Amino acid sequence: MPLPAGLRALDHRDFRLFWLGQLVSLIGTWMQTTAQSWLVLELTGSPFKLGLLGTLQFAPFLLFSLVAGAITDRLPKRRLLLLTQTGLLVQAATLAALVGTGHVQYWHVALLAVLLGTVTTLDLPARQTFVVDMVGKESLINAIALNSAAFNGARVVGPAVAGLLVARYGVALAFLLNAGSFLAVLAALLAIRTEGVPHHRPRGTVRDDVRTGIRYALRTPLIALILSLVLGVSVFVINYNVLVPLLARDVLHGGPDTFGFLMAALGVGAVLGALAVATRGRPGSPLGVVVAPALVLSAATLSLGVVHRVWLAATVLFVIGIAQIVFMTSCNTILQITAPDELRGRVMSLYALVFAGVIPIGSFLIGSLAETLGVSAACLTGGGLGLVSVLALTTLWQRSAAARFPGLFRAQ
Repeated sequence: MPLPAGLRALDHRDFRLFWLGQLVSLIGTWMQTTAQSWLVLELTGSPFKLGLLGTLQFAPFLLFSLVAGAITDRLPKRRLLLLTQTGLLVQAATLAALVGTGHVQYWHVALLAVLLGTVTTLDLPARQTFVVDMVGKESLINAIALNSAAFNGARVVGPAVAGLLVARYGVALAFLLNAGSFLAVLAALLAIRTEGVPHHRPRGTVRDDVRTGIRYALRTPLIALILSLVLGVSVFVINYNVLVPLLARDVLHGGPDTFGFLMAALGVGAVLGALAVATRGRPGSPLGVVVAPALVLSAATLSLGVVHRVWLAATVLFVIGIAQIVFMTSCNTILQITAPDELRGRVMSLYALVFAGVIPIGSFLIGSLAETLGVSAACLTGGGLGLVSVLALTTLWQRSAAARFPGLFRAQ
């Protein structure tokens, strides 16, 4: 029997297996993210070093994203994902062993964060473009939204469970459970029949492939607009792995349970946002589905700077969760629908670059501001700069691109 419209991508057997495996794995990933942030604060007590960890984890995106996209367009994606997911399992197991034996030091966590970021740089474009191979373009919007719902549903469960586990048993168990969670996605990938073979095998070098992808993105106004907006929001606004633990500890004077509760509130909002996207059809005007949530996201982040109660902070983070997932899912969908099959991996690697690749810059900026001026000032600065960047970029593109392409900003 066919599934409801909001779940229609799950009618595809391979995507259903992949989605279920990812759901289990993502819960473990969010448990590790929560535990890792708290571990750094326990080891160092330094907001700066917490921000530096984010910089180290996402620096590989900045360095290798474009190459990863070219590789993704050349190799079978299922086999590539088997390799990357195995690497992520090894990383989590190593961290669990170091913490469990009592030998962990900050430099261990930092080095493993670099390894995590390097593997994820290759995993992300492969995972995102593999979805099209499993469901086709007709179910792509729904599939992306369901992936977002799984990601953010895990954000609800993972931090909440991690907060309880860390408070009672310490951080090692969270890392161990994350390592075990990768077995689910590996089992799903072994059962999937879709190989995700390249649509077009390039004849040139990887460097030529990278140049072709950059040229295409710069010369396609809609893609350039979306990537520019993601860049601005990612640098100034989406730094919650740094902001939320500091907010919980330094402003709200809570422990790991408070941190887990705040991250869960962020995740609940994101799940609702993802389900809303899943039930709609094709995205409307790019300015409507991208700029509006970007403005809400920036304004809500700014408002965290004046929050001093747990329930109010959770409410603001709930709104942030909705706005962030609508913004990112809409950007992802528009890019994948617009890009041709043979260039999709490279376009999505550019998306990874401007989303995850600039996180080192944002993490360093926010961590430094929190260290010197306080957490509230960091929220006010990040949110304010986010608002300015979104408004400035939108104005520039409306004046230039709309004049050359009159139909660009009409409903798609």
